[in-house]
Amino acid sequence: MTMKKVLTIAGSDSSGGAGIQADLKTFQELGVYGMSALTTIVTMDPKNDWHHNVFPIEISTLEAQIETILSVGIDAMKTGMLGSVEIIETAAKTIKESGVPAVIDPVMVCKGEDEVLHPETADALREVLVPLATVVTPNLFEASQLAQVKPIKTIEEMKKAAEKIHALGPKYVIIKGGSKLQSEKAVDLLFDGENFTILQAELINTPYIHGAGCTFSSAITAELAKGKSVTEAIDVAKDFITAAITHGFKLNDYVGPTMHGAYRTFGADRTKVEQ
Repeated sequence: MTMKKVLTIAGSDSSGGAGIQADLKTFQELGVYGMSALTTIVTMDPKNDWHHNVFPIEISTLEAQIETILSVGIDAMKTGMLGSVEIIETAAKTIKESGVPAVIDPVMVCKGEDEVLHPETADALREVLVPLATVVTPNLFEASQLAQVKPIKTIEEMKKAAEKIHALGPKYVIIKGGSKLQSEKAVDLLFDGENFTILQAELINTPYIHGAGCTFSSAITAELAKGKSVTEAIDVAKDFITAAITHGFKLNDYVGPTMHGAYRTFGADRTKVEQ
């Protein structure tokens, strides 16, 4: 058996629930070999209400990591927190050089923070990286930033934003509605340039969702590496993250991550509706 290999270019979450840590756990659970190129280190201050501090990695160090990984070879890749225009350009170069499916998770904020980490990178994400994506996976806030529309609150607004994002160049757009959409279900919207597909699951009333976005995009990446179609990969990813959120747990008084082993251990139930 040949193990499929995947690359994540993302930040490190020192608390272990998101970023590189979530990516590698997800890759392992789904049976692919994960390799990582670190862009930033994120720490949390327990003396200041878990405030996030971001420590960028030198671009030369990032490039050396990527060179190492590409020499091994990869079957798919994803990006997470990038943090600067130069890093975004490096990620774009990696996609072009590798020629493999790329999942772009356009991370703009840390969980628990309410401002874009580096506002000047939004244009670079929109103009440089997103157009190269096989799949781009924004949440509602990120989708509004990429589409340059007002805050998204309804499925119809999700559809309009998805169309604008798709026009930038990615093959597929999936907007994650999660618990912030005005809906009784947890709703995600997939758009392939022609058709909309609504993916829905029971809305899970839990605060333990740290790392959910990273985990979802990582699951898509793993399945693409294994040769699944985009829609097949997203189906598995939706099941994976539903199980992970359902069995999320409290880490401390500030945060609770999803449980990456839940899909393997418990499975997941959900429904898919075509529109």
